[in-house]
Amino acid sequence: MTQADYGAGANPDLLSRIPLDARLVLDVGCGAGGLGGAFRRRNPATRLLGIEPDPALADRAAAHYDEIYRLDIEATPPPVAPGSLDAMLFGDVLEHLRDPWAVLARDAPLLAEDGVLLACVPNLEHWSFTARLLTGQWRYEPTGLFDRTHLRWFTRDGMRQALEGAGLIPLDCTPRIFGPDKAEAFARRMEPALAAMGVTREDWLRRSAPLQYVWRATRRPPRTLLLAARTLRPVGGVNDVRVLQPLAALATRPGVAALAGPNVQLPQAVVPRVLILQRRLLDSPESLAWLRALRATGAVLVQEFDDDPARWPSIAGNGDLAFRGVHAVQTSTAPLRDLLAPFNDEIAIFPNALAALPQPVNFADPGRLTLFFGALNREADMAPFLPVLNQVLAEAGGRLAVEVVHDRRSHDALETPHKRFTPTADYAGYRAVMVRCELAFLPLAETRFNRMKSDLKAVEAAGHRLCCLASPVVYAGSLRHGETGLIVPDPQALGAELRGLLAEPARALVMAEAARGWVRAERLLARQVAPRLDWYRSLWARRASLDAALLKRVPALA
Repeated sequence: MTQADYGAGANPDLLSRIPLDARLVLDVGCGAGGLGGAFRRRNPATRLLGIEPDPALADRAAAHYDEIYRLDIEATPPPVAPGSLDAMLFGDVLEHLRDPWAVLARDAPLLAEDGVLLACVPNLEHWSFTARLLTGQWRYEPTGLFDRTHLRWFTRDGMRQALEGAGLIPLDCTPRIFGPDKAEAFARRMEPALAAMGVTREDWLRRSAPLQYVWRATRRPPRTLLLAARTLRPVGGVNDVRVLQPLAALATRPGVAALAGPNVQLPQAVVPRVLILQRRLLDSPESLAWLRALRATGAVLVQEFDDDPARWPSIAGNGDLAFRGVHAVQTSTAPLRDLLAPFNDEIAIFPNALAALPQPVNFADPGRLTLFFGALNREADMAPFLPVLNQVLAEAGGRLAVEVVHDRRSHDALETPHKRFTPTADYAGYRAVMVRCELAFLPLAETRFNRMKSDLKAVEAAGHRLCCLASPVVYAGSLRHGETGLIVPDPQALGAELRGLLAEPARALVMAEAARGWVRAERLLARQVAPRLDWYRSLWARRASLDAALLKRVPALA
């Protein structure tokens, strides 16, 4: 990386720790603005400020920040009010300062009461320092760990002392380890010398493997909350959308910890805790004992359910224990809430949302449109539309192509060479196919099960700047016909709309841009951080009354 590209990329370990619902963020030494640009796609509503003294880098960063200050952070305090910052970022900056301790002490009061300071610093104990010193190869380099502009060096303990000296409370320190095999090999070669000095290889490796540390600190101790989730076996993006991404969003808040996995265990420490059960059917004879053991952990138990439970008759066969046997239920739509309300009084709706707004790359060829179809269990919904779709494909020749994910039957029924099939993919793979398309077809037949579905497919497609052609079932409540998409109630409507878009592709782009604006304004996870946290904390505060209600519903759980 050259000086001209400094800061063009985003440090993922810093990015994942910026409070997702932050209102005001200051990025000190923002470089070319890669971090700000990445966070902007997560929360477009945040006011982003950057400090960058290099004129060329500041000019590049200006595209991503609301304001760029071209100043020397040591000579001039940031022009923000004390107590106003939700986050202050020092990504690879402190090591370049003459007196980083003074800057930290001066600027810590700029943080709000619950604001967070994030810093990424190089590790002086990295094994390569020792290796170069022992072999006589120490020299400065243009960039990286041995950057010739580094003026200060930090160990883990030294950085902790710097934060505490500024009146801050270090919360966590995340090691960034690259090339662990090289660190382990060097530690093995050093083992005799380490033993002679009374240092174990394990302790040396713990200190010398990290190239950098990412620190998180606050002015006041944060409110703690542990969110744990027992997830399903991964299929498509179900886990990502419903559990993993929301938990990661909440964990950007200081004091909030998140754990997830099929058999995740709660730690022994007694802290406010919520255990989320992802679509657990609880339909076996052992379910009651299983729930009793979970209740004994002291956690608030929340069932996460995003489908019509009638799909699994065994749920009702076990007395709807899946919903009666937990303290609370979370779901994605009002129809599902109404369906589950007879079994539990504590239900929250969190619509499906995107973690970040993708960068669109489609509509590159005005003479060609690609239609995306990718969903689990929609073969029957697709079938009535196949004849007219084949007609349009024949008329369009190479001007219309189709990408199909998962549904081999529908793919094989398409009578065109301009098609491609992708087997069931993980969430990243699924969206990698979607990003290549301009149109999305979202069919749902009029059935009870389909009426209980969410509009997630439209949210995903719109976020990627696809123009949706969708059934009125579910999607008529989200897409505005002719503005943010097209509602196609029958095959004839699909044929007419596809022919119209092929004749006027620019119209598809206009609707796709409008739909992307809808997702930006309403369906990003940043909007849900506060309401989700407020609800989980409320559950914990009311756990005694919720537990009493639980035992009244299911006395056998006592």
